[in-house]
Formats: sequence, structure tokens, C-alpha cells
Amino acid sequence: MTLETQTLQSPKRPNPSDQREWNVLWERYDRLYRHHPAFLQVKADIEAKLSRHLKAWKDGGRSAHANPPAARRPESGEVVYTFYVDRFDQTLGGLAGRAGYLKDLGVRWLHPLPILKPRPGDSDGGFAVEDYREIDPRLGDMNALEALARELDSQGIGIVLDVVCNHTAREHAWAVAARSGDPKYRDYYITIEDPAEVAVWEKSLIDVFPNTAPGSFTHDTDMGGHVWTTFYPFQWDLNYANPAVFAEMLDILLYLASKGIRGFRLDSAPFLWKREGTSCRNQPETYWIVEAWRAALSIVAPSVVLIAEAIEGLNDVLPFFGQDAPGCDLAYSNGVMTALWGSLADGDARIARTLIAAASARPDGANWLNYVRCHDDLIWNALAGYASRADLERWSRFYGERGQGFSNGRAFQTAEGGVPSTNGMAASLVGLENDPSPDGLPVRRLILLYSIIHALDGWPLIYMGDEIGLTNDEAFAEDPLRATDGRWLHRPLMDWTLALSRDDAGSVARRLFEAMKHLGQTARRLSELGVSGRAMPCGGGDPAVLAFTREDGPSRLLLLANMSDRMVSVIQPDGFAGARDVLGLAAAGDDPSKLGPYEVRWMVAP
Repeated sequence: MTLETQTLQSPKRPNPSDQREWNVLWERYDRLYRHHPAFLQVKADIEAKLSRHLKAWKDGGRSAHANPPAARRPESGEVVYTFYVDRFDQTLGGLAGRAGYLKDLGVRWLHPLPILKPRPGDSDGGFAVEDYREIDPRLGDMNALEALARELDSQGIGIVLDVVCNHTAREHAWAVAARSGDPKYRDYYITIEDPAEVAVWEKSLIDVFPNTAPGSFTHDTDMGGHVWTTFYPFQWDLNYANPAVFAEMLDILLYLASKGIRGFRLDSAPFLWKREGTSCRNQPETYWIVEAWRAALSIVAPSVVLIAEAIEGLNDVLPFFGQDAPGCDLAYSNGVMTALWGSLADGDARIARTLIAAASARPDGANWLNYVRCHDDLIWNALAGYASRADLERWSRFYGERGQGFSNGRAFQTAEGGVPSTNGMAASLVGLENDPSPDGLPVRRLILLYSIIHALDGWPLIYMGDEIGLTNDEAFAEDPLRATDGRWLHRPLMDWTLALSRDDAGSVARRLFEAMKHLGQTARRLSELGVSGRAMPCGGGDPAVLAFTREDGPSRLLLLANMSDRMVSVIQPDGFAGARDVLGLAAAGDDPSKLGPYEVRWMVAP
């Protein structure tokens, strides 16, 4: 029997009703691994694992269809809240006590940043995982996670978990076995013995951390050569050319789903496949891997959401949604996020209009995860295909250098030839330290940005502390484990005293918390009114006006947002003459043809 003939056969399938998903899984698997000697054995192992997971779910009384697939969830109002557990409330047990706070804010999805067991010491903020089946002991254990998932689910809140799929910590059991000489696990990683060959690979690779971790390889004596380490030397890239690695990570996803996790953020997804002479990002095989994982999860738990953490150019992000088959349900809308900050700096909506138009190319059934800030830096180079070098440099200086604008952010490292990225909490980037008043321009800027992302098609994400105006953590430089990474500037401890002031009339925290709560409620109302479809930019009159429509449903939305600190005139497109503002955040009694500094309207028409 030839290998070609073998690829057409598979073991008996335990759930023939999901034939399409099985077909996708095996077709993608065959593309990836048909010439690998372990092809058939690993294929049989995957089938057996899927069968076991299906049986375990049924024996546990759980239904794989308990929640609707992401494609059938609303396009608006699915508010996601992201944070570090130890920065928010120390432990997983403590999070349950904050469910009231989160529910009051309108959160539908809770996204804790890495909580799986990290290596000791510096772990790149938890992104160097030592064990995918254990929780960081400082935060709790797997029982605590399951209890939290049950509690939050009863409150209508699902958990999205970070799964670092590109690399493990060098302390992971696989890496320990590899270093001891076990041939099975040595093939879980990529080791190059010849330094000259390393140099050839490096020519086409782009450093992620050129200042703190230059290069993409780290010499390891036990491995007999240079181990591939895209990020930090203690983070060993997995070898996805080995089908056993693909199967291991799939089993991890299925295991965590069985613990009540309703979504996964696939961290560093663009880096999964290596090909000499390329940047080793966004290779076709990477997309096939994600589509295969999606198909396998759809067999066991179709309601589980996959989110692509792909901070890349739009043309490289779109395939993560799937090409001939479903891929990720959501992807970070990094281009739009960065463009909004650029437009805010210029008081000109041009670059935001450009990126929103480009983002409309998403396929049906997929959604953007829209955000203002996250735990990572603002990467201006992500806009290189849409803006001039002069634009990128101006925005980088505006937000990263004091005195260049209203921002209190700081410059961060960049790859050779790029412009520096920016670090800082959203409240600091809008200049809240300069004017800490509830009606000041900084607060208006922050509400404006969140008003836009809540109106866009997709799910809005709130980064911990933005809802109360939490500013930069200047003390990070005093902690040896954080001082070398400038991103800790925007990873502060939650200020619960400040959070309590959201009940105080006239406080910044109250103004922001109530605004974000209102945005979530009104976004969900948009879905109830029948607003749907992609955001499509349109003319708004003044260059400072960002205007877009969503017109695929029985009700139509027109967003009008003033990206500047001056009064502007607006022009509504035809068909919205009788529209009404459902948001109600613009100044009462204002002329509808005018927008004040940083004001926004959500106009809805039948």
C-alpha cells in the first residue's frame, strides 16, 4: 500500500453526524503531514483522543451544544474584559467575588492573561508555560478554575483562556526530556547544529525583542546546537512539522475545554510554521493548523471560541478566519486600534477610515475583537502598508516622547528599520494625568475611543482599569523581574480604592465606568434593533469626523465621531435624515449638524 493510498483511509469515526468537520480535520492534517513517517499513527491517536473527549463530555452530562457557536452570536455587545489575575485580585478564588463588579460593567467574556503554570522567575508575563495542565500555583489550581468557570457561567460570563501555542518554557517536561536526550521529545523542538545554517535562517527573520532578546536562536549544550527561540531564550519554539506536536496541542485545547473554558486566545499564532528564506510568520501551514484545530473542537465542543492573536498586517490576519473552512471565530483588530490612536493624534479621521474600510474584508461568520489597549505595546509598524514613514514616526513621537502631544506614554523597542512602538495605559495615552477632571478633554478622548469600538462590528474588549481611568504603573522599574520590559508600564495593579470611587458623584471613575456600562448596554440594544453588518466608512463633512454605517439589518447605524478638540460641522449621508441618536452622550440640545470636541453619536434609522 502506498503512502498516497494510506492518506485516504482513517479509523472508524465516533460521530458521523459531524462529517463535515471530520473531513476538514483530516484534509488539513493530510496536507500538513502526509509525508511524515508518523502520519498514520498520530492520525489514529488523534481519533482516539477525540473519541475519549466526546465520551467524557457525555458521561459528565455536558452538552457540546450548550451554547451557540460564535458565528451565531450577536455582532455587538459581547463585551470582553482582559487582565492579569494577580494584578486584578491575586487569585482565581478572589475573582468569583468580583463577579458583581464585572456583571455591573456588562462583561460577557472574561479573558485572564496567562494563568497556566509558568516557569519560575521571569516568564514573560506568564507566556513561558511550564505545564499546560496546571494553573500557576500563586493563583490557584485546576479545581479553582473549574469552580470559577461554573460560577461565572451562572452569571452569563464565559472564560477565554490564553494558550501559548508557539512555544513552551525550557522547563516544560517536553523540553526537559529533550535535553536529557529523548529522541521523541528532541523532535518537539527545532535545533540547528551548524552556526552557519543559523546565520542563513536569521537573514530573513525579524527580531521581536531586538533590545532585550536579539536573534531567534539560543545555544543549548544539552541539545547540541542552537534551539529556535523567537521570543526570549527561555521560550522554546515548538516544531509543528512534527504531527505529534499538533496532536499534543489539540489535546491540551480539548482538556481545557472540558474544564469549562469557553474560548481560547491562540497566542503567537503567526509563528507556528518555519520555512527558510521567509520571515517564518503567517505561512500557509499555520492557517491549516488553525483550521484543523477549529474542526476538531467543533466535533467535541462547537460553542468554544477561538481568537487569533495575530498582530500582523491585515492581509496576513484575514486567513486566520479560515479560507475554505472555518478558522478562528475572532481576531484582534490591531490595525483599526492603532489607526484610531493615529487619528486621535492628528485630529483627522483619515487613517481610521482607511483601516476600517480594509477590515470590512472579514468573511461572513467571523468577527473582529475590537480594542483600545491591551497588555502589549502599540505597534506603529503595523500600519506601514497604509501610512507613510513620516506618519508612523510622527505618531510614535506623539505618544512615546513627552512634550510631543497630550500623551504620557513611552517609546518601546522595535525591529531594525522600524519606528519605536509605544507603551502606556489608555488613560495615560490620552493625558489623564494632565487634566484629571471628569469633563476634561482626556476623559472625553477615552470615551470617544471606546464609543467607536463598541459601535464597530465585532466584540469590544475592555483592558483592566480603563473603566476607572487607571494610569501608568511607574513603579515597575523598581521590580527586578519587570524592570527590563517596558510593557509593565501598562500592567498596573488594579486600584480598588479608585474603583470604589465609581459610586462618587463627580469622580473620573464614575464618569468612565458609567460610560462603558452604557456603551455595552447600548451595543446590545443595537443587536436587538436589528443593526448588523460590516462598518463601512462614509463622508462626514469635516476631515476630523469619522463616519461609518452598518446597513445589513432591518435597522441601520450611522456613527459620527469627532476626532478633534474643536467644534466641527457634520454631514449625514442620504437615508439618515430621520435617524435618532441612541447613545445620548453628545451634549444635550446641540445642533445635530455639529459635534463638540471628541463627541460621538450613534444614529439609528429604520
